[in-house]
Amino acid sequence: MPSTHAAPGENLRINGARLWDSLMEMAQIGPGIAGGNNRQTLTDEDAEGRALFQKWCEAAGCTMGLDEMGNMFARREGTDADALPVYVGSHLDTQPTGGKYDGVLGVLGGLEIIRSLNDLGIQTKHPIVVTNWTNEEGTRFAPAMLASGVFAGKHTQDWAYDRIDAGGKRFGDELERIGWKGPEKVGDRKMHAFFELHIEQGPILEAERCDIGVVTHGQGLRWIECTVTGKESHTGSTPMSMRKNAGRGLALITELVHEIAMKNQPNAVGAIGHVDVYPNSRNIIPGKVVFTVDMRTHLLDKLEGMVAEFNERAPKICEGIDVSFECEIVGQFDPPAFDDVCVGAIRGAAERLGYSHMDIVSGAGHDACWINDMYPTAMVMCPCVDGLSHNEAEEISPEWAAAGADVLFHAVVETAEIVS
Repeated sequence: MPSTHAAPGENLRINGARLWDSLMEMAQIGPGIAGGNNRQTLTDEDAEGRALFQKWCEAAGCTMGLDEMGNMFARREGTDADALPVYVGSHLDTQPTGGKYDGVLGVLGGLEIIRSLNDLGIQTKHPIVVTNWTNEEGTRFAPAMLASGVFAGKHTQDWAYDRIDAGGKRFGDELERIGWKGPEKVGDRKMHAFFELHIEQGPILEAERCDIGVVTHGQGLRWIECTVTGKESHTGSTPMSMRKNAGRGLALITELVHEIAMKNQPNAVGAIGHVDVYPNSRNIIPGKVVFTVDMRTHLLDKLEGMVAEFNERAPKICEGIDVSFECEIVGQFDPPAFDDVCVGAIRGAAERLGYSHMDIVSGAGHDACWINDMYPTAMVMCPCVDGLSHNEAEEISPEWAAAGADVLFHAVVETAEIVS
């Protein structure tokens, strides 16, 4: 656990203009077609972005480490050779039609901490390590947060290497092809603490006119794959009273999922995303529908209660309309509660710097969620326009970026302990 110690003075700030310039320069690599970015993991564009990041880190006096999953670790030494480092970072890979800030702000915000400490001539007891985690997005190679998951022991490295993209290319082969497979064993590094800055990817902070989100929890999730089976028959000639309409089962269960989520407010969500309808013909009543329910909230007992209610009520709904129902959980993630001391450092930094702030639950998964299982971890969020993310129209302001990085700077440096 990080210890409590003297906080940096409130006059210490990062160079917001330099951070913004770095964000814009990185965005030139892998430009999208509509103003955003397409810098998917293990592509040539990813390799180019990594090289620029390494160049900047080395110019700031850092040494670069690289592990066998391609995770990058830029280290600024501390005064105590035996002190565990404070890690900070996020990811540089993007969605195919991604924005310029998702993940990138957290990496370059970490680099800006190093640059600002250099400018101010400040030394810390603990080393500070800026991290770029490989394949956070999981778009090209599923699942998301793949390399941090291997680091945290959630996946084996061999399993990760065998992930295949849509073109049949293998993760391990592509990592070697772009030249970013390192020599370090994954997960060998020890951390004093880990901090991640990220855009909110939701509308709450902007709607509340709040500068900073102090992330107390991540959401847990359950993905429930459901199959409703009825009987295919002609839509024109089958009387309404004699139908076994699997599509109707889907409709009623969609409303059930919404009802359960609304009953469990705040910070509970639920929806049906992926749907396959059989035979999917315009004049045939569906005989089978396969779909996935996505339920999320930040409290484990609440999440389990939502799933239990769904499992009790969905079969009865289907029985009532003469169709059958089956389901199984095909994905799950228990909600992480971030470290109280690290969260307190973020909250205290926001207060000290005069930024408006509120506690918030992360609605998306992040590398910090895996690292939280191993080491004291916390996240800070800044607003994004209209809550829009994973979209080329994703936007933040220079002021929001600077505020988030200022808070990150203070929390990281407080945890790393100023010595001069």
